[in-house]
Amino acid sequence: MSQESTLLVTLGGQPQVLTFALDQLLARGEMINEVVALHLAPHEQRLQRALACLDGEFHHNAYRGHPCDCHHVIVGQSSRPLPEIADEADAEATWSTVQQLITQLKHEQRRLHLCVTGGPRLIGLLAMSAATLHFDHHDRLWHLYTPRALRTRANEGAIMHAQPADGVRLIQVPLAPWGAYFPALRTLTQTTPTQVIASQTRWLDSAEAAHCQAVIARLTARQLAVLRAFAAGQTPQEVAEHLVVTIKTVDAHKTVILAECRNVWALPTEEWLSYHFLRDKFARYFEPHDP
Repeated sequence: MSQESTLLVTLGGQPQVLTFALDQLLARGEMINEVVALHLAPHEQRLQRALACLDGEFHHNAYRGHPCDCHHVIVGQSSRPLPEIADEADAEATWSTVQQLITQLKHEQRRLHLCVTGGPRLIGLLAMSAATLHFDHHDRLWHLYTPRALRTRANEGAIMHAQPADGVRLIQVPLAPWGAYFPALRTLTQTTPTQVIASQTRWLDSAEAAHCQAVIARLTARQLAVLRAFAAGQTPQEVAEHLVVTIKTVDAHKTVILAECRNVWALPTEEWLSYHFLRDKFARYFEPHDP
């Protein structure tokens, strides 16, 4: 693979998380030539020891004979390096560091491998959130599985490289790269996590509304009346009573409506749909339009 790749790892007191993940990716043939360790300000001795262990693994821009640089990014960066994440202000500073780092790496046109197994859980969660904004379909999110027995033996860097028989595995975590689908979401780099969530929700609602409108444009007036009734939460029997038609007629209209939905949402033919799908997808669409 010609594209330069970076392994981004959230790090705590277990330095082997980084080397285990890197070894796994290199064994898969991934061309990792840069590693970035994201961690808190190293005031605890455990983290200091972890960083010292990693420094011993990288010499002269190489890792075990493989060309690879290792960089460290402290949460909060130079303005306010954080020794811990204790409140929402700390969380927002963490978010700022994470999203700026991932944005910079993507601007450098690097393929990213993100492993969030180590370090404080909140750093990993925020890194995953930033990844949904900035990742594309070539980037990967990983969880590192280490068997319990090896975790005990390798604790705090006692073992930095696992053997094939040890059972260490990288497990790919599915991630929807919403920023790739809706590029405007990537402008949310200077906002707080709360603002990002609100903006993501608005954009996703807009996309769903477009799907709803596409279905409605293909329906007859009678089919639209049936759809409105299902969107209001009515059962097929209640729809029949409401529109004064037979249940067979309601079922016929429902079949047509669901077929249109399947096309618009690009759902596989084997995925079963019911009238509950119509309620879930169209309830919010019709609410602002109803008198």
